[in-house]
Amino acid sequence: MHLAVRPNLNRYEAGLAMGVCINVMLAVSLNIVNGFTGQFSMGHAGFLAVGGYAAGIVSYYGSIAIFGDAETHGGVLSSKSLNAPIPTAWFAAGELLFLGSLIVGGIVAGIVGFLVGLPSLRLRGDYLAIVTLGFGEIVRVTIQQTRPVLDPGETLVATPWYVLPTHIGGALGFSGTPKYTSLFWVTLGVVLTVTFAYRLKTSTFGRAMIAIREDEIAAEAMGVPTTKYKVRAFVIAAFIAGVAGGLYGHFKSMNPNEVGFVRSFEFVTMVVLGGLGSISGAAIAAVLVTLLPEWLRFMADYRMMVWSLALVLMMIFRPTGLLGVKEIWEVRFRSPKAAPAKPGGGGGGGAGGGGGGGGP
Repeated sequence: MHLAVRPNLNRYEAGLAMGVCINVMLAVSLNIVNGFTGQFSMGHAGFLAVGGYAAGIVSYYGSIAIFGDAETHGGVLSSKSLNAPIPTAWFAAGELLFLGSLIVGGIVAGIVGFLVGLPSLRLRGDYLAIVTLGFGEIVRVTIQQTRPVLDPGETLVATPWYVLPTHIGGALGFSGTPKYTSLFWVTLGVVLTVTFAYRLKTSTFGRAMIAIREDEIAAEAMGVPTTKYKVRAFVIAAFIAGVAGGLYGHFKSMNPNEVGFVRSFEFVTMVVLGGLGSISGAAIAAVLVTLLPEWLRFMADYRMMVWSLALVLMMIFRPTGLLGVKEIWEVRFRSPKAAPAKPGGGGGGGAGGGGGGGGP
């Protein structure tokens, strides 16, 4: 059990594995909007930022208020897979604060998703993409204008609680967040996200979303409240992205320069590459998009060129993505069978026999 929580990985390998899991959560959550309902959101990094910063505020300032510092006060479940001493407790008080911060991050991101989605999801296509892209940039620029983080030496008693959200580091990033995120938590997040997304896809709610994707006008004519379903999908995706942002913020320090348009475009690439509507496809694509640039590091300056070329070729030969709308367990890899014989396959002999029979 200890190896399952603290596998024998070095700092680089553990960090890469956690980054992969967080990206899987973000890709699968975006697939709920872009894949299931057929919308085109380009601001998913904005929800990552909102959730990450909200969770960071709770855990950082909460740790100072409860423990007197912003260090990690967790057990084995939040310990790193490094050479740090193994805590005696599996679950400590720090985990409760950490889990609470993740829930707060998801709820805040979901509320923001509702406020953004309610007016914008009445739009379609490129117009929706422009609005969501603008939302992501508004979040990034707003964060850059915030004040420096209050260090533990500064008294929090003299600082009103409602002012704390303005002290998140500005353009320098939110440094000092306790590092609770471990392979256990990100793996649990992936399992819960993928399971929930699959159950959602196969439910009545999911079939309504897919109907909107296939033909929104026909779905509305059949009585499906399209705007309501699209807003709900937006809120669900934002909540999951907020939780993933909380995991990211307790793994790396949140920085507004890392949650801009480029990051949102990466998530869209994962969804399109895996196949719009395919949960397993989005997960596989998230793994590839995260790992392939790392595997190509030996090519130095040429690695991004090769990576971009691979994406272009993928879109040429597989325009529907790796799995299309199917899941990996629905794809059957069969060897090509021989073509069945035509009804008149023995026509040569039959014709000859018929001719011989009519000879006499």
